[in-house]
Amino acid sequence: MEALPRDTVVDVLEGRLRQDILSGRHPVGSYLPPERRLADGYGVTRTTLKHAFGRLVQAGLLETKHGVGTRVRDFTRLGGTDLLPMLVEHSPDWIGEVFEVRRSIGALIAERAAARATAEDRAALHALLDAVRRADGGDAVQLADVEVHRALARATGNRVYALLTNTLFRAYLPVRAALVGPFTDPVAAHARLAPVVDAVSAGDEARARQAAEAYLTATERIMLEGLA
Repeated sequence: MEALPRDTVVDVLEGRLRQDILSGRHPVGSYLPPERRLADGYGVTRTTLKHAFGRLVQAGLLETKHGVGTRVRDFTRLGGTDLLPMLVEHSPDWIGEVFEVRRSIGALIAERAAARATAEDRAALHALLDAVRRADGGDAVQLADVEVHRALARATGNRVYALLTNTLFRAYLPVRAALVGPFTDPVAAHARLAPVVDAVSAGDEARARQAAEAYLTATERIMLEGLA
């Protein structure tokens, strides 16, 4: 194995181990080699290895039992949505499944927001929507669009929707540059999103859901074309 650079050594080691786990080099349920052998192979200290293990345990990829060893966890059965960013980074195939959840959760969030949004929520949504039109450049428009969706999730009054929204957006980060297609034209991006905000502001739950489904379907198509 190639020795790792000494700067950001824990970060690099964590990424290397994560890649080996997700690629199946260390299969689910298997025990990793003894720490001393693994550390020597990567050219790092056992302390550095333990730090990397700690991160991967926290991420849900490994589990360590004192006196037994460190085993690869069945993350697809036991893991949580916090794994999505690393899974998408490892294999863009995951993005299709992320989009499926994005469609269903996004439509439900819009419907709930229409039913529960306060006057303050509605004002915030319109201000953030206007920021989409005023943003300069695809990256800035994309970030402004994200903030509208975060506000929609907050408007439901359900904090779990807000956390799920954050997780889904973090999952996009590894392939974010390829997903900029719907946001290159700020006027068009604003026009696609405006019906969702208008329906939520009007308190029309059915229209909000339909508008969100139309928005999510249209933007997904454009983003998948960018990935292709």
